[in-house]
Amino acid sequence: MAIIVRSTEHVEELNHLLSEYGKYIIGRMGIPYRQKGINVISIAIDAPQDVISTVSGKIGRLPGVSIKTAYAPAE
Repeated sequence: MAIIVRSTEHVEELNHLLSEYGKYIIGRMGIPYRQKGINVISIAIDAPQDVISTVSGKIGRLPGVSIKTAYAPAE
């Protein structure tokens, strides 16, 4: 998952959602991009597709937050 945070107003809600699904998260990296006034968060997650869709949808509904999800081929 690639998350772009344009407004820090809803960061607490974002962190709560990520904690809620923490058992699926393999790794997380956050990069502040000060020149553009945004934060970029990369999440590696191992979960069933319905769980990924649910968390992605919830994050995408947060104001000031954008998310894109890429899936690895199923084995």
